[in-house]
Amino acid sequence: MTITTVLFDLDDTLYPYPPCKEAGMDAARATARGRGYDFNREAFEEFYRTGRREVKRELVGTAATHERFLYFKRALEERTGEPRAGDALALGEAFWEAYVDEMTLFPGVEETLETLQDAGVDVAIVTNLTTRIQLEKIDRLGLEPYIDLLLTSEETGREKPGSVMFTLPLARLESRPSEAVMVGDNIEADVVGGNAAGLETVLFNGGDGDGADGDLEGRRAPDHRIDAFGDLTEVVL
Repeated sequence: MTITTVLFDLDDTLYPYPPCKEAGMDAARATARGRGYDFNREAFEEFYRTGRREVKRELVGTAATHERFLYFKRALEERTGEPRAGDALALGEAFWEAYVDEMTLFPGVEETLETLQDAGVDVAIVTNLTTRIQLEKIDRLGLEPYIDLLLTSEETGREKPGSVMFTLPLARLESRPSEAVMVGDNIEADVVGGNAAGLETVLFNGGDGDGADGDLEGRRAPDHRIDAFGDLTEVVL
């Protein structure tokens, strides 16, 4: 089989997510304290979880379910009973500014993308989040020269593992599922979704460990597993 297209997840696949979230949370908490909210780390984590829980309950399956501005907006409403628009905006901006500043590629990503590019393989990023922040991440990481397509769940109205997140980028790149590979860190979104769409799948274990075997629940396992990003070229080329 000749591979013509590789689809990549973004978050915790091309860069590590946990240090970015930690930096964002620290910045948002400092901003909240500067605006008069008396939060220690534990209290702020619970405040954040409250907003996140409400957003995910109401908006499950949409790109907005990941938006931190919404988390802080809802958390403040729950805490104060008021909109607090200025505070929600300030916390969200502090979170994302610090998050993006912390971003660095996993070792081997740039070299691997260069190798795929040189081999004539199309590269797409397919990601569950809102478009603006994902564009900012792509720019920060310097990925634009290496990708042929970016598709966010905000554009499709469906999140991975929804089939449109795999079939639409392949259609735009004029590639068949049998010629494509999906690379990601998440069993449900990336592996189960990619397998269902007929793609070969690669589980990247370099991130936060979302890809535990137990999450498969009897479903088809990933076709390949890699712990180092550079190992992908042995799978694809």
